[in-house]
Amino acid sequence: MAVEKISRIGKFTVLGQLGNGAHSSILHIRRADDDREYALKLVDIESKDDLKYLEQAKHEFRIGQMLNHPNLVKVHAFETDSGWFSGPKKAKLLIEYVPGQTMDRLPLQRMAKIVRIFERIADGLTHMHKQGVYHADMKPNNLILERGTRVKVLDYGLAWVKGEPKNRVQGTPEYIAPETVSHKLINERTDIYNLGATMYRLVTLALPPSWTSVGDSLPMTTKVFASQLRPVREANPLVPEGLADLIHQCLEPNANKRPERMSQVQGTLDQLADEAAAKLADPMELEE
Repeated sequence: MAVEKISRIGKFTVLGQLGNGAHSSILHIRRADDDREYALKLVDIESKDDLKYLEQAKHEFRIGQMLNHPNLVKVHAFETDSGWFSGPKKAKLLIEYVPGQTMDRLPLQRMAKIVRIFERIADGLTHMHKQGVYHADMKPNNLILERGTRVKVLDYGLAWVKGEPKNRVQGTPEYIAPETVSHKLINERTDIYNLGATMYRLVTLALPPSWTSVGDSLPMTTKVFASQLRPVREANPLVPEGLADLIHQCLEPNANKRPERMSQVQGTLDQLADEAAAKLADPMELEE
């Protein structure tokens, strides 16, 4: 998507480009009204077929308005531009700007640091679940790490609100829960699986086996999954035993064997983070 001059959400200066996709781009801007920096997501609507992207942008804005947590990216505003004789031509989302990198681009982190980061992610997801919202696409690409252990969850495009109809069920193959693949289920335990797969990737730099079949590959089964999933501590012996156990619990193919609530995952991670920090000479070094 080509970037063009924007002038409809306040007066602002484009500072750079943060991302680019087939139907959208994300700009880094400074708004003159408050001299603050934001991310501006632009979605092109060039035909009736593109109206689904307009609905996705509206959905992301609505979800963002339901959430208020320091580890969840804020969505501030939504508006559209229309042509002279047509409907919307562009949708705009004004989003909190978070300096840092998405976590899929980072090397292995110190264990004491990564456990606290995981705890903050789980805390944000716990808040989300209390609002009846499930992220449904948790993965390292949707996490931005700032300095130290400050982290933000982003992208509510696939989020689902409890009780509402599901227009579509999607996800990233390496992170999606088996029951989402087989029965299109999305709930607290599928988010827990997604988080487990995310933690697995970030402490081993490997991916768990995928439950989605590609081409002529045979369907994944619980037995095959167990045989193909390399144990966390075998992949990285530096991972604390408690964290490895939690990751394996979150990755249980049987949803009923996973932790029931994200708050339980957060509580365990908080305890593990406190234990890891207590072993450091200066716990504040993790925030540098």
